[in-house]
Amino acid sequence: MSGLTEKYINPLTDFGFKKLFGSEPNKALLIDFLNEILPDKKIKDLSYTSTENLGITEVDRKAIFDLYCIGDDGDRFIVEMQKAKQNFFKDRSVFYASFPIQEQARKTPWDYKLQPVYSVGILDFIFDDHKDDKELLHIVQLKNQRVEVFYKKLMFVYLELRKFKKEAHELTTKFDKWLYVLRHLSDLDKRPPALKERVFKKLFEVAEIAKFSPKERDAYESSLKYFRDMQNVIDTAREEGEEVGFADGREMGRAEGRAEGQEVGRKNMKIEMAKEMKAANESIEKIKKYTGLSSAEIKEL
Repeated sequence: MSGLTEKYINPLTDFGFKKLFGSEPNKALLIDFLNEILPDKKIKDLSYTSTENLGITEVDRKAIFDLYCIGDDGDRFIVEMQKAKQNFFKDRSVFYASFPIQEQARKTPWDYKLQPVYSVGILDFIFDDHKDDKELLHIVQLKNQRVEVFYKKLMFVYLELRKFKKEAHELTTKFDKWLYVLRHLSDLDKRPPALKERVFKKLFEVAEIAKFSPKERDAYESSLKYFRDMQNVIDTAREEGEEVGFADGREMGRAEGRAEGQEVGRKNMKIEMAKEMKAANESIEKIKKYTGLSSAEIKEL
């Protein structure tokens, strides 16, 4: 018997995210969302393509995206949901963005003209270097020493969901409404009056668990269990890190102790997360993506 009590799916789960944004029948949802967060960009149509991309040489590592789409004008879009912090997350974003660039190469004579690439990260955490910054939408482009955009065809967009605090009655813009849905959909039992647009009517219809097939319900329950296990690991690691930090603070100073403790906690979080994923028979590449651990570290678990 199903243990689900919520009416709508959690969009931060792997199943929920791909159910809403990763299927051809529901691509209108992804198009509307991207048009709200990408500046000066209006997507009319897009098509989904393979989420696995291999490097051009055997030594290149495999890139696994959550969603990879190509617009009707040829623009490339990588869209990812990231649950937990990991080392070199920004490095990984740049590395992943290189694949949609490389695949545009032609064997025939070619003038190197490229289509734009957009890398969108929906983050359920806050960057350490942005924790005191109220901005939750970060748009990054390559600029010169005069802070002028040098290259317009590569853009990184990051959304820090944890910073969004508005309640339903405070929603005024479409952007606010999308963030509210991402944060609170699984907590709702009906569509709030503020979300009156047609796109949200469709989203709530797609997200209603009662309409799922038995196979979909099983897949969602499995994804939800993994999501909750990961959240428990993150919370436990954070608490343990703070405890270690305060204890060591007697000798090294409270601030330094807390920093070292949090680092220990983060490392333990990654290890526990990797164990959970390995037990669920996830691929080494996917475990590396979500934890930042090396192949050797994962194989030793």
